[in-house]
Amino acid sequence: MPAIAPKNRPKNTFLYLVIVALLIAAFAMIFNSGQTESTEITLNTFIEEVKAGHIQKIEIVDNRINLELADGSQQHTFKEPSSSIYEILEKSGVKNNTVSSLPILVKDTEADKFWTDLLIGMIPFILIIAFFVFMMRSAQSSNNQAMSFGKSKAKTYDKGKQKTNFDDVAGVEEAKEELAEIVDFLKHPKKYRSMGAKIPKGVMLVGAPGTGKTLLSRAVAGEADVPFFSISGSEFVEMFVGVGASRVRDLFNKAKRNAPCIIFIDEIDAVGRHRGAGMGGGHDEREQTLNQILTEMDGFETGTNVIVIAATNRPDILDPALLRPGRFDRRVVVDMPDIKARELILKVHSRNKPLGKTVDLEKIAKSTPGFTGADIENLMNEAAILAAKTGKKKINMDEIEKSIEKVVLGPERKSRVLNKEERKVTAYHEIGHAIVGHLLPGCDPVHKVSIISRGMALGVTWFLPEEDKHLNSKSKFEDELCSLLGGYTAEEIFFGEMTTGASNDLQKVKKVANSMVTKYGMSEFGPIVFGDPNNEVFLGKDYGHVKNYSEESASKIDALTKGIIEKAYKRTKEIITKNKKLIDKIATDLLKKETLSAEEFKKYFKDIKTKKKVNV
Repeated sequence: MPAIAPKNRPKNTFLYLVIVALLIAAFAMIFNSGQTESTEITLNTFIEEVKAGHIQKIEIVDNRINLELADGSQQHTFKEPSSSIYEILEKSGVKNNTVSSLPILVKDTEADKFWTDLLIGMIPFILIIAFFVFMMRSAQSSNNQAMSFGKSKAKTYDKGKQKTNFDDVAGVEEAKEELAEIVDFLKHPKKYRSMGAKIPKGVMLVGAPGTGKTLLSRAVAGEADVPFFSISGSEFVEMFVGVGASRVRDLFNKAKRNAPCIIFIDEIDAVGRHRGAGMGGGHDEREQTLNQILTEMDGFETGTNVIVIAATNRPDILDPALLRPGRFDRRVVVDMPDIKARELILKVHSRNKPLGKTVDLEKIAKSTPGFTGADIENLMNEAAILAAKTGKKKINMDEIEKSIEKVVLGPERKSRVLNKEERKVTAYHEIGHAIVGHLLPGCDPVHKVSIISRGMALGVTWFLPEEDKHLNSKSKFEDELCSLLGGYTAEEIFFGEMTTGASNDLQKVKKVANSMVTKYGMSEFGPIVFGDPNNEVFLGKDYGHVKNYSEESASKIDALTKGIIEKAYKRTKEIITKNKKLIDKIATDLLKKETLSAEEFKKYFKDIKTKKKVNV
């Protein structure tokens, strides 16, 4: 049953107001006698006041005698119920002519008593009725919740509100082609059935966060002229076992009734994790929900034309039964965009933004390696905010470059003021990174060097690749290790000691060197991989780590890792020592300017021949 409609709420409010008004009226009639404050006196005092002629008015209300004296004061006393005021005065010796001259008013209270008694009698009944109405409404509301507890929470796509289509998605042409084929199948099923083709039951969108999986699903909803149900994997799971499975059944029943249609499950890894991971047993809520999804997908009737599209950024942890043919027949990889794809994405996200003539989207695409579609959207939004903040009518290249720095490096920390010594150490540290990276062929070109605090860093050396690379060689890793150690080594050579500023660099050095030994086979161990990262996801990265090598191998891994780092440190020290004068000169200029661009930095190396960079 649906919940009580909003139109009934005013009636309920009116009922509550009536009850409150009746209660107020009852208490007013009971406790408010309508009289001003008066002094209580004895009956003898009353008789004396009568004899003295001080009484101006007498009012009899039941057994109460209200007096108003000549001076305007109020008094009252009480008589016996069976006696009248005349009898009392006569027995007290008051003269008849005095009694006859008294202004005595006897007030009839029977009518007031009737309404007071009626209200007092009605109050319990009103309260009982109100209590039962409240209980019935609560029971009805609970019943509504109970009836819908196992119902699907899937949202139906509204074409009027959402107008995303394939034209709004750029940089993922292969994924668009796969999904366009699904849309075409739903629109023209006879064309495919005439060739004996069967509709795919499921499509799994796989990709890193921010690559556009959810955006692609909205585009499918906009392109397909069929019902589209959208739900998140976490919405299936509840505290009570069986609720998720019930919602899955309800969702698929709705889909079958509305076929042909599409079901989109975002973040399916919330319920689709590998079963039997060692925690939660075999009958917990998540596994029950997953089992129901598997059953529903494998139990579609022929010709129902229901397609399930799911999205995840963790395909390695999904249950194998979920990915087998017959359930999710297709896996569509939504990869990180390359230079051309980033340029296309920039065009999409700059449609409704006024760009200046200086804006070069191709140059921006080259300056944003590793950016996802979401990162690029955020970049253009930050540029628009910056332009509006400074009162400009168009977005220029300057705003976009500042936004790139803000997204990549973090906002400038103007409130963090370094003392003279700290600025000097930071300058030499950053120049150490930059000069080693510039002189070694495997490192990317230096884009900018700055001692302005950004994010958590006191300074930054920004390396920017000239082109997208998908493979890294051993020599490139070795050169990058030297560049990472450049700041640490510069501090040691120029100041005779190291600071905590190199801690993050050293963590990266350890990680790269260890990966060269354990993951990439770039050591004396040869083509051997140590550890099984696929098993780390179930119980936690450290707790669930599987150590598939001996203590002897572990000791050798440590020794080889240390050897790689020591070799890089030795090379770095030689480079820093040979270029001490040049580093002094550049660091002095950096302290004055605070920031050096790529062009300014390259001017220092006009007379120095560097090795030709090699690309792998």
